[in-house]
Amino acid sequence: MAKKYSQLKATLVLAKASLIATLRSPTSVVFALLFPIIFVTVFGAMVDNTAVKIKIAVSPGSDTSSPVYRAVKAVGIFSLAKEQDSLEQIAALKKGRIAGIIDIPAPVLSAPVPQYGVSLLSSGAVADKRPLIQAALQEVVAGINRQVLPNQPVAATLKVVTVPGRVYRQIDFILPGQLGFSLLMAGVFGSAFLLFNLRHTLVLKRIFVTPISRTALLAGEMLSRLLFQVICFIIITALGYYVFDFTLINGVFTFMEMLGLSVFGLIIFTGIGFMISGVIRNESSIAPVANTITVPQILLCGLFFPVENYPVWLRTFCDYLPLTFFVDGLRKIAFEGAHLWEVPVQLGGLAVWAVIVGVLSVKMFKWE
Repeated sequence: MAKKYSQLKATLVLAKASLIATLRSPTSVVFALLFPIIFVTVFGAMVDNTAVKIKIAVSPGSDTSSPVYRAVKAVGIFSLAKEQDSLEQIAALKKGRIAGIIDIPAPVLSAPVPQYGVSLLSSGAVADKRPLIQAALQEVVAGINRQVLPNQPVAATLKVVTVPGRVYRQIDFILPGQLGFSLLMAGVFGSAFLLFNLRHTLVLKRIFVTPISRTALLAGEMLSRLLFQVICFIIITALGYYVFDFTLINGVFTFMEMLGLSVFGLIIFTGIGFMISGVIRNESSIAPVANTITVPQILLCGLFFPVENYPVWLRTFCDYLPLTFFVDGLRKIAFEGAHLWEVPVQLGGLAVWAVIVGVLSVKMFKWE
């Protein structure tokens, strides 16, 4: 009696061969690892990610010995510009390089109480920053009034209560997006080009005459992609965590849950690559077709910036894209400390996409 062929062993052998080929491919390493590392480094290295910074200038004739000047310098959201000349300041203001010019005259000491003043010169080029500057200057003026006239009655007061909370840094938004970018590019482009080349060089035709099933072949390719993504995940996440203070609420357990969520993304994006390789007849057509699928998701799924300002109809469309489910799930797990079962919308959306793409990729697979 003939010994039954082991599809599991075939899957592992194919996964090993595919992983070696992927690690040797400059395209896979650049798109899946180098680009995300560059983006994480650029965004993570930005100074004061958690604070709003508004560049202002102080007019040359201002009284720098005034308590108003000291109070203005102490405002956390203000960054003093380097322009010292009045003409340079006006030119920078008109071009939007600075948000305002503050003039602080010498106090009038002839009155019973010293009269301090401050004036703001703004521009339509930075109209969105004017309310923040005005609010900060109003607080400066109120502070001077309390200093000069202590214990004076006021008509209205503002009470601010601060509750404990984690600091949300820009890296907490960017890094999950770059993990999604890495998985998307490696899954779609890597698998599409690999399967096409295997088919074009008749390697798949030779495998066809063996007992290996198409399911085992695709499973081996997906397993190799998973191992490759584990390497990418470790490098990118370690860079964000140890260099830029990326938030991992539960440490290694959070990382493992993020990795578990990536399995669904892997099936989806690798399956899309399988589908592309099954319908494309020449290699030059792979990149345009793959870009048609990947670029809209990169722009619409919040990888680099929030999508809350999109029109409602476009935001609704974005919410159903697989990359949106994946990146939103990563952010909830990493920063909010949610477990996999606590992100049912994201997990369910990815599961539905995984089933659809998985079935279609097996149906559309061709040996030659």
